Amino acid sequence: MGYEDGFKLSRVGTLSHKGFKTVQDPYAGRRKTGASFLSALLATALFRCWHILIFFGAWATLVTVLNVQGHKVQIASTLLTVVGTVLGFVISYRTTSAFERYTEGRRLWSQIVLASRTFARTVWFHIPGSGYTSKLLKSKAMVEKKTVINLIEAFSVAVKHYLRGEDGIYYEDLYYLVKFLPAYTLPTGIPSNVDLIEEPVTSEIHSPPGSPTSATSFHHRHPSDASRNHTFLTQRRSAEKIVSDAKSTMSEEPVERVILRKADEVFLFPAKMPPKYHLFDLFPFSLLVRVLTKRGKELKGKKAARLRAKMRNKAVSHNLPLEISLYLSSYIAALQARKINEVPTTNTLLLALNQLTEALTGLERILTTPIPFSYSFHLWAVAIIYILALPLQIWSTMKWATIPATIILAFMFFGFLVAGEEIENPFGYDKNDLNLDHFTHNIIRNELRAITSTPPPDIARWAFVPENDLLFASDVHNDERVTPQEWVSRGYAQMQHTLMI
Repeated sequence: MGYEDGFKLSRVGTLSHKGFKTVQDPYAGRRKTGASFLSALLATALFRCWHILIFFGAWATLVTVLNVQGHKVQIASTLLTVVGTVLGFVISYRTTSAFERYTEGRRLWSQIVLASRTFARTVWFHIPGSGYTSKLLKSKAMVEKKTVINLIEAFSVAVKHYLRGEDGIYYEDLYYLVKFLPAYTLPTGIPSNVDLIEEPVTSEIHSPPGSPTSATSFHHRHPSDASRNHTFLTQRRSAEKIVSDAKSTMSEEPVERVILRKADEVFLFPAKMPPKYHLFDLFPFSLLVRVLTKRGKELKGKKAARLRAKMRNKAVSHNLPLEISLYLSSYIAALQARKINEVPTTNTLLLALNQLTEALTGLERILTTPIPFSYSFHLWAVAIIYILALPLQIWSTMKWATIPATIILAFMFFGFLVAGEEIENPFGYDKNDLNLDHFTHNIIRNELRAITSTPPPDIARWAFVPENDLLFASDVHNDERVTPQEWVSRGYAQMQHTLMI
């Protein structure tokens, strides 16, 4: 059989940018103009500080009315320019610091994408899998390689859920990738940011016959969603005692992991669980959240969910991405023990794994390094005092225009403040946060599946296909089209002569 027999190259569809209208998310699908405008409006700082603008607008109106009625509610404008300039610089520094965290988070996610590509490519192409004489060994090597590449995808998905404070493995995009792994009891490196409950997973315990009782433990914490899980909870109460007993002995001896039956997998949590907005997310009702939550009230809304998570995050949580990195490291160690790969290949795998772990550590650092409270409080206090004094200083020159001028200045200052507070943690579900699902699903997942969709291509086949007929051409329009097989028949000297022309 010739090189060209039975082998044809074909171009497959690749990811392409199809354009977008939503400014805040370049990876979102096309939407209607009205929906795009509304979504963009909700992503602006105006939506986050509108109540502040209403307050200062009312204050400026009060000052204006009092002055119109003859009451001299004014102060000298001597400090207006100086204080405004200094405050502007300070707010600019605050916003810049937040944006640096945003860009650093994006850079670290790019590092995860790079390391995932490198690790998967090296495993699939450079780890021996087709050279075994035994069909059994060849099949085992294929299972190992595909499992490890699936774990690379699982790492990025686990990082996404980990950064969002979504503990455990029971998510539609994660469970199937890691359910077979024994679990390490590793402490979390970041606080949880979503609503968690202290009840164990109430799925029915189902251990396959002959399953090992190796060092395993439970990923048991999960976000609460009463409307979604009411039926599930009532159907699975009988399992609570089993899981509770397992939790009580977790520190004493290994226990088996909770494995869902196939019928119960419909109760897995979705890949995305953005908290729904509620009345308690709006000012002034948001002021009641902390008090009512500490009293045990189960309030709805994003702010209440974050607060309850911080109050209940007392137990040891699992650092699933770090667990996965340990299993990837064990694979590299097994390859070294078998002595089946070259040292440069091992070094490449170790480098890619170190990049994954480094990115995880950097992302943890972003989330666990908040802006100091004293600095943030002082900045807000100075901004409030400045805007409160503003209508008293500009009334004499602007009259009724004092009201819109105060609102505009308040929007300028407080808009930057609230925008900075939003983007300093870019891993959640806010409108301006990074689209982590795009990184994990559209980039990493699709690319890894594309890599493993075919065996590693053999250069002895694809380099000699007839379509490679412009191999030595300097002018693709006028030069002779010669197939690789024809060049081989002409000989090395003819090829070298063509290159010299």
